[in-house]
Amino acid sequence: MVHYAFMIPLFPLLSFLLHLLFRKRVRSIAPILGCICTLVPLVLSVGVLIARFQGTTYTKEIEWLSLGKTAITMGVVITPLNAMMLVIVSLVSFLVHVYSKEYMKDSERLGTYYSYLGLFTFAMLGLVMSVNVVQLYIFWELVGVGSFLLIGFHYTSLAARAAAKKAFIMTRIGDVGLLIGIILLYWKTGSFSFAAIFQSVASGGISQEMITVTALLIFVGAIGKSGQLPLHTWLPDAMEGPTPVSALIHAATMVAAGVYLVAIMYPLFLASSVAMTTVAVIGGITAIFAASIGLVQDDLKRVLAYSTVSQLGYMMLALGSGGYDAGVFHLMTHAFFKALLFLAAGSVIHAVHTQNIREMGGLWNKLKFTGPLFVVGALSLSGFPLFAGFFSKDAIFAAVYHDGRYVLFFIALLTAFLTSLYMFRLVFLVFFGPAAEKIYRENSIILLAPMVVLGILAVVAGYIGSSWFGAPLQRFLHDGTTSLPLEAHGPVWLPYVAILISLAGIGVAYVRYGRRKDFHHENTSSSPVTMLLKNKYYVDEVYGVIFVKGAAFIGTIFVFVERYIIEGMVGTLASTVQWLAKCGSAFQNGQVQRYGAVAITGLALMLLLFIVLTGGYLQ
Repeated sequence: MVHYAFMIPLFPLLSFLLHLLFRKRVRSIAPILGCICTLVPLVLSVGVLIARFQGTTYTKEIEWLSLGKTAITMGVVITPLNAMMLVIVSLVSFLVHVYSKEYMKDSERLGTYYSYLGLFTFAMLGLVMSVNVVQLYIFWELVGVGSFLLIGFHYTSLAARAAAKKAFIMTRIGDVGLLIGIILLYWKTGSFSFAAIFQSVASGGISQEMITVTALLIFVGAIGKSGQLPLHTWLPDAMEGPTPVSALIHAATMVAAGVYLVAIMYPLFLASSVAMTTVAVIGGITAIFAASIGLVQDDLKRVLAYSTVSQLGYMMLALGSGGYDAGVFHLMTHAFFKALLFLAAGSVIHAVHTQNIREMGGLWNKLKFTGPLFVVGALSLSGFPLFAGFFSKDAIFAAVYHDGRYVLFFIALLTAFLTSLYMFRLVFLVFFGPAAEKIYRENSIILLAPMVVLGILAVVAGYIGSSWFGAPLQRFLHDGTTSLPLEAHGPVWLPYVAILISLAGIGVAYVRYGRRKDFHHENTSSSPVTMLLKNKYYVDEVYGVIFVKGAAFIGTIFVFVERYIIEGMVGTLASTVQWLAKCGSAFQNGQVQRYGAVAITGLALMLLLFIVLTGGYLQ
């Protein structure tokens, strides 16, 4: 099966091209065509994963172009990490395609929508299968293009257009860092190959300072794509795209790319303690920063968006603390429960036609399938015992504790409490409390079926990486072809602390929101802390002052220089020429005596100049 791995990204590309070229003709079959073109890659990806689990290796490269003595190749490589990622990306993409059939059925641009989904899936699959950093960067940029198109799909909306541009610009800032890092690695190693780069790092072919610089530059790229501080502001605004797109971006594709980048370049990061500490600190701060903002958001999708930023911070914290297994494990479980939560949120929005949670309530008995499925996702995200998120978060706690980063360990525990609190704030406000007078009906099976699949995975996926069952995921990731650090084991009391924290967050949410029947109509607090959180720590406002107004001020200076200095000089020169021309024209009046006077004067001046130049005498 691995010999057909190269076909995995080609089917989504085919979907993109067919929908793009024949979107009017294929509109009626666009959902079916899109689903088929993602189902085939899913089947192939599962086959590749099974073959890799059995020990089969595969690499296929072809020369693309030559750069001096360096041949740049394109191709396919199958490793334990990308074999797992192929299944995650293709599965979530397939389920989103199925879900979109019902959710987007009234869209007049259905063919265009499915073409964008195909391009986005193709880009992410190509990124995952890259054989070198050049190929990775090309698909990395394609992922950015796909996200721009999908976030701005409702192009008639000013907010959607602004969100798409913001996502594109903010991630480009990170991409510049990644590109510079790649160039520096090539300069020092003479190769774009992952293996050659890691070999140079291991053998001392790159100085410690250069390792740190390149690792940090590459991490800048990951910061942009995975919405880490300070380049996180685009991610919540990406909610302007269709809800199925939010599920795809936030669960398994674009935001996962940053974590995947750090994971695939992990040998480089391991060689620099400064880079590892930076990754851990940025991840920890981002985790608690975003979780605190999620406490006060009233938009259903934005709460989930900030939870994504927070959970990505968890993954970075794990990777920076030496918890490679934990970070990758949480990347997998998060893909399932976050996709479930977004699709369930879409089901709620599809039924009630609002995203404001204060306008909801009492939906538990009306959306009898969506409600329980949303709770499954919330429990998994909150790290509730026996759900997938519990096992992966426990692995993160163990990695951070084992690494001796006790301040970050405390931050991770506090973030877990806040996560349970804001997620069950959602649960109680949306599904319980006073019921609205309107009659709501559960959505169709087409919307529910993908959620059921993800709901099952949001429970059972955790056991794949649990030490209770022999940690098969860890054994798969360390199959003898890598030299990555093994899973860290925390103290025996750690899982119990994690359980207590999860229960405490749910308990506080119940006391604060679950028991009160009037909270939906309560005036929101205007305390300084609440306003700080509601305004997202004023990061956008600060950026507006520094960068937007700063750029406008610099532009004003350039306008002044151009208008009054450059154009002024040009105008002065033109006026001078015009004045000289007028002076000259005064002598060009047709009178012979004036012409003679000018000629005599000219000869006299020439004679005087000659005398001066020859020292006042003739030889």
